[in-house]
Amino acid sequence: MKLALYLPNFRTKVTIKELEDLTALAEDLDFDSVWTLDRIVVPEASDRMELQHSFGMMAGLPKALPVAARGEWFQGYPLIPWLAAKTSKVRIGMSIIDTPYRSPGVLATELATIDHLANGRLNVGVGSGWMPEEFAAASAAHIFPKRHKHVRETIEIMQGIWENELFEYHGEFADFESCGFGVKPLQKPGPPIYFSGLKDPKRSAARIAKYNLSGWIGIQDSPEDIKNWRTAIQQELDALDTQRSVDDLVISSMIWTVITDQEVDQSDNGKVTNLLVGTEAQVTDRLKAYKDAGLDMPMFWPPFADVPVAKTLDDLKRIKEEILPKVEAS
Repeated sequence: MKLALYLPNFRTKVTIKELEDLTALAEDLDFDSVWTLDRIVVPEASDRMELQHSFGMMAGLPKALPVAARGEWFQGYPLIPWLAAKTSKVRIGMSIIDTPYRSPGVLATELATIDHLANGRLNVGVGSGWMPEEFAAASAAHIFPKRHKHVRETIEIMQGIWENELFEYHGEFADFESCGFGVKPLQKPGPPIYFSGLKDPKRSAARIAKYNLSGWIGIQDSPEDIKNWRTAIQQELDALDTQRSVDDLVISSMIWTVITDQEVDQSDNGKVTNLLVGTEAQVTDRLKAYKDAGLDMPMFWPPFADVPVAKTLDDLKRIKEEILPKVEAS
């Protein structure tokens, strides 16, 4: 089981020093990867719980973000080259890049440069976004109804630019003649691409097969969710003319993580279930269940509030040094 850290750059209050300390520890503990979070804005309407959609469009969650509109969070994308400079082993990426906020050609060339800065350690996570208010702030309101198509075109453009000396594209969101785009990524044919936010097995299988995607990133998925999703995606892949298998993918999920002194109620409560919140024994048992279900890489996500970074640092050490050996031995 690989381990990943989801940096808490999206918090009402967080410091660069805290992000640096967490990253340094992940590197020291030989984590597979460190990821940042993509958030452009927090609408003031969120403070009043009046967003157009619930958080992440997930059932059971409020129409609000867990960070104040006047919060002092850091943008995730500029942190990626900084992470490249601060580390030498751990892989880096953003979970996930909301492609409608970026020009596909510009994004592709920037990521190629970052892959060189990271000496070939870049992961690329892509998704469509979910918050209309954020699309408006990113001057992309017109894309919201077609955001999934934007993701597809972005993947095609990234792969085309990365794999060809000259490339042209004629689509809805980008239309350009044959051009050179500079340096190609160190990783060939390009950095691994993870996708997120698409639970439709049929469409997911089609993307995996067509674009040779490397991984999938979920959010607060239970072991049962992971097991069911893997089964459904494999059934759809079996129906396609492809050699791809769900076993080829790195299956990951962003999961709120805290080790507590007292046992915590972990009964099913949808996306707000205490999946990896509990005593050392509870977290150990849950990680064993995730391993059995086929979760390849839990992405440990410090909660948005009430858990100091010092506590998270200690929890990460305990997970790697005390809990993981028990999980791997099971």
